[in-house]
Amino acid sequence: MQESVLQLESLIRAEIASAGGTLPFTRFMELALYAPDLGYYEREEPIVGRAGDFYTSVSVGPLLGELIGFQVATWLEALPEGPLHLIEAGAHTGQLSLDLLRHLRSHHPNLADRVHLCLVEPSSRRQRWQRATLRDLTGKVSWFSTLQDLHQAHPCLHGVLYANELLDAFPVHCTAWDRGLRRWRELGAGWENGRFVWVPLPQPCPTISTGLQRLAGLPGELLDLLPEGFRVELAPAAADWWREAAGCVQRGWMVTLDYGLSDLEFLMPHRSAGTLRTYRRHRPGGDPLDQPGLQDITAHIHWDDIRLAGEQAGLSTQTLTSQRQWLSGILAASVKSGEWFPEWDASRVRQFQTLTHPEHLGQAFRVLVQSRG
Repeated sequence: MQESVLQLESLIRAEIASAGGTLPFTRFMELALYAPDLGYYEREEPIVGRAGDFYTSVSVGPLLGELIGFQVATWLEALPEGPLHLIEAGAHTGQLSLDLLRHLRSHHPNLADRVHLCLVEPSSRRQRWQRATLRDLTGKVSWFSTLQDLHQAHPCLHGVLYANELLDAFPVHCTAWDRGLRRWRELGAGWENGRFVWVPLPQPCPTISTGLQRLAGLPGELLDLLPEGFRVELAPAAADWWREAAGCVQRGWMVTLDYGLSDLEFLMPHRSAGTLRTYRRHRPGGDPLDQPGLQDITAHIHWDDIRLAGEQAGLSTQTLTSQRQWLSGILAASVKSGEWFPEWDASRVRQFQTLTHPEHLGQAFRVLVQSRG
């Protein structure tokens, strides 16, 4: 472990040197999380669940996959006869897709026979984890390194694309308000006195020009209230990915579950330090520049950007609501239909409470559903 941490630190330092002493934070975050064989998400030891650094809705138990499976079945039954596809991106170990498909097999076997699962996963290591999880589905699963590869193999997909806690892991640009200059400056990483430090970039990256224009166009009286150094993260790569993903679904639905905010929520006074966070051993970590490769780095997504990206790609927004409301609605619909989940015991009750209670995952997480056709 220590050797890989030193290798990753050396890799980042080399990029800082080649960039003239300051590396955009988005590149720092990309290397810290995804550098092949070295990044945080490439670690072999558990990072999710009790033995890891954080919990996800999937690690709570199979109920999330079962509830989504009920909703997916309702959608798929509305599509014409023929092959159907489920597409998951950011599947990590593949457990969510396994839980979902098990529900389809138990309650909708005819649909399950028509479904082919496609996993979009650039990491060969994570593909190996997913193959182990989904080993009983041989012949019903395909892997693709990119959305472009998926689209080339299946240009006319009918089905559902879903992603759970994927968009928040896209590398972000970190910006800070400069009261004296009355402009937003992008922050990057430098190396001083044996550690990584925050340094303003001479010029912001062109990829965030639209986001900076939107921030600069805020009402003057609002900008006057912002303290020096007020931070806002921008993630154009997440919106670009969602827009590209929309092009893969000719007819069907796209669903993402994640934590994020509207544009105005990012500017609340208590968020002056931004939403950039680190997690290690189930506790908030320290500076995102510290110990790259040993801690998760994440930031809230801009729901307005994601929703708009889908609509620009021709999708219709069905809902943008809390995870609590969405899952509660699915459960109510399942009860009304008479389709009851197996073994609705104390364990599943606890899972549902964790997934929906405002003090757990119910309020912080939101769900965006968009469709085409």
